[in-house]
Amino acid sequence: MTGYIDLTYFDLVLASVLLIINGAISIGLRLGLGRQLGIAAVRMIVQLLMIGLVLKFVFTAASPWLTLLVAVLMVGFAGREIWARQHRRLAGLWGIGIGGSAMMAAGTIVTVIALAGLIQPEPWWSPRYALPLFGMILGNTMTGVSLALDTLHTTVHRERRAIEAQLLLGRNRWAAVMPSTKVALRSGFTPIINSMSATGVVSLPGMMTGQILSGVDPNSAVKYQLLIMFLIGGTTGLGVLGAVFASIWRLTDDRDRLRLDRLVVSGEA
Repeated sequence: MTGYIDLTYFDLVLASVLLIINGAISIGLRLGLGRQLGIAAVRMIVQLLMIGLVLKFVFTAASPWLTLLVAVLMVGFAGREIWARQHRRLAGLWGIGIGGSAMMAAGTIVTVIALAGLIQPEPWWSPRYALPLFGMILGNTMTGVSLALDTLHTTVHRERRAIEAQLLLGRNRWAAVMPSTKVALRSGFTPIINSMSATGVVSLPGMMTGQILSGVDPNSAVKYQLLIMFLIGGTTGLGVLGAVFASIWRLTDDRDRLRLDRLVVSGEA
């Protein structure tokens, strides 16, 4: 096996030419995407350079409290992204709290189980293992939870008359909202199902590719990738279920009434 091949900044500049070409095509066709591509690229560069410096410091310090602080910051940013991706969302702190809490709880439980019971680094909270693993789990769970909540709130608002009719007929809130719940859960589970279905044949996931490029035996890389996909799938499921049912609880009350006054449209919160 060959060792790790280091990249130069000149290599990165050459690779960025492809993105510049996309921006030029956008400008030429008047797609209006050139500015967005530029901003996204700059944000990516700045964020990755910063996180590289931060992780280098955290790995060197090897402090459990510093590792916890970084993990909390990751959860905060991910929770904000879940909130921002919803066209209709719960008003007030509930809007960011439900999605963020469901993602945090599921991600923390699964990450701790994986570190303490499966991977078993020394110490088990080692930032070199904990933060990349937690980041991969959060990123995928964030996508599932945001899609599920956005779908739930949009569907409940659209089907409010049908739901209220079911409530008037004597059905409880959980039964009345169940059709919308199923739609939301399917939406939340779809990304991870698609990812698992395509992994290995259509695409080589980032972690597996990185390990292979760094010289790890492909069979060992496959085992790690399978572990990660199982963890991500389990966390996404728990996060989506928790967020959806918590949101339904908030959108109804103990008297089995639909409370759409607790929803706001993005930009009005």
